[in-house]
Formats: sequence, structure tokens, C-alpha cells
Amino acid sequence: MHTALLPRRTALRALLVATAALLASVAPAHAQNYPNKPIRLVVPWPAGGLVDVAARQLSSRLQTSMAQPFVVENKLGAGGNIGADQVAKASADGYTLLFTTSALTMNTAMRSPMPFDAVKDFERVAMVAYGPLVLVVHPSSNINSLDDLTKTARAKPGTLSYASAGIGSPAHLTGELLKSRLNLFVVHIPYTGAPAAITDQIAGRIDYQFANAAVALPQIKAGKLRALAVTSPQRMPGLPQIPTMAEAGMKDFEVDQWLGLLAPKGTPAAVVDKLVSEVNKVLAQDEFGQALANSGMNSAKPGKPETFDAFFKQELVQWTKVVKAADIKPE
Repeated sequence: MHTALLPRRTALRALLVATAALLASVAPAHAQNYPNKPIRLVVPWPAGGLVDVAARQLSSRLQTSMAQPFVVENKLGAGGNIGADQVAKASADGYTLLFTTSALTMNTAMRSPMPFDAVKDFERVAMVAYGPLVLVVHPSSNINSLDDLTKTARAKPGTLSYASAGIGSPAHLTGELLKSRLNLFVVHIPYTGAPAAITDQIAGRIDYQFANAAVALPQIKAGKLRALAVTSPQRMPGLPQIPTMAEAGMKDFEVDQWLGLLAPKGTPAAVVDKLVSEVNKVLAQDEFGQALANSGMNSAKPGKPETFDAFFKQELVQWTKVVKAADIKPE
């Protein structure tokens, strides 16, 4: 080896070490300055809907506490997959976030292939809210409880029908979960959305459904629907007289349509920690909880990303089993 090369190699090695040190120092500094520009919040559901309402309630408060604009963008299509895919492929810098629902795990359980990996391509940041489902029937129905529903379905196999907002929707998979748990033979009638399903339920053309609480609550209070049970772990503040599924006789049957904040995989830990801290402050506000309750949702409790991540993976396992057992295929 030529001794003349040694100083050059030593200099190159020193340059590489210095560059690595510089890059290592830049990332934390960037995270410490976060946020220093507007944050884009992608909501893969329609403006004015349940998810959009919760997203805007959250973003308006984060905008104030973090002193940067939160720009809500509604990116619709493919059951929430189009908006989720955009975020999965966005820069992992904390300036593009996803606000979505349990449809993400349900789609993953049902659709193959997916344009992204719901587990590997996202950082679970914070659970924000729960939107319970309500088991409802027509007021003129002879079914007054979950027990009545079970007995009627078993006495007349194949004659009862239940509605959903479409193939693979939370109402559909929850209905299939009930069927499998109780070994019932009932007919599923998919609609093109929750409003159409509720309309036919009010008209008495179907027997029951697991309706979105935000959609069903006004109809229940108006006496156009009768609630039998709610799928949340606790009773709904808006329906305190209605039992949970566990209280109605179905233990370990908890199906909340969760709403949560996610970021692209690889988002710096310091940025995620900042978002978690700020979201937890919002979740601790009684006024935020009341705003969600007015729309038929329950606020989540302040938590940790690890808890959300474990819940996400557990739910994916549950819905995968339901989809396989019922042989559900996407439309």
C-alpha cells in the first residue's frame, strides 16, 4: 500500500464520520422545531360526516395549541383506501397525517391485495374517538331485546333480514359477527350507504341492523327506531337507558368504530411524541368530549401509541376471522 494514500483515506473517513454526525443532529433539531409549517390532515371520508366532524373538532384545537394551521383534506374512494394510500406514501416528517376509522382494519381483512400495508406503512399515533353501533328495530316490531331477536331468528331460520351500509362496512361485519357468535341464519341486505339503510329500517322493510350511532340517534329520539343495545363497552351518554351488548346477554361483544390519528411509517419519534402529547391534552378536555357526544361519539381517553398499535393489530385478527368465516368478498 502506498503510504501517500493513508492521509486521503483518513480524511475521507473523517468526512464520513462528520457527515453522519451532522445528519444525526439535523433530525432531532427538525423534530424539536416541529411544527413550523401547516399540517395536512387527510380524511378519507365525506365532508360533514361522522369522521370529518371528529377530525375538524380535533384539528381546530391542535391548530390553536400547536400554533400552525391544520388543513383538512377529504380524499374519498375505495372505502377509505385512496386517502390512506396517499398518506402511506407521503414524506414521514409529520406534516401529512391520516385521520381514519376501523374501516382500515376491515378493508385489510377483506381486500387482497391492498395498495399499502396497513400494519407496516403507518405509525399509530393516537386513538381519538369511538363511534358505537346501535342494534335497532322498527318500533312496531315484536322484537324488544337481543334475546327476542335470537329466539325469533332461531324459530324462523332464513326469514329475518338485517341491513348494512354496504359489503364490508362496520355494520356488515358486526352483523356477521353476531351471526357467527349466535349461530344464526339471517339474510344480509347491503345498501349503498347508511342513510338508505336507515330509510328502509324506518319504513319497516328490514328487521334489524347495527346502525351508526350518529345516524340512528335522532331517529331513536324521534321514536322512528327502537334501540335494543349498543356495541360500546359502556352505555352511550346519548342513550343512557339502552344496555350494552354485554348487559343484553352477549359478553365480549364490543364493536366500536374507532377514529384515530396515524402518520407515515418512519416519522421521527420526537414528532410522534409531540403529536401524542398535544392530542392527549385535547382528549382531556370535557368540552371536546361533549362536542363528540353531541354527534353520537365517545371521546377516547389519553393514551400511548403502543396501546393503539396493540389494539389495531388485535382488531385486524378479529375481522380477518369474521371475513374468512363468512366468506365475504369485496364489491
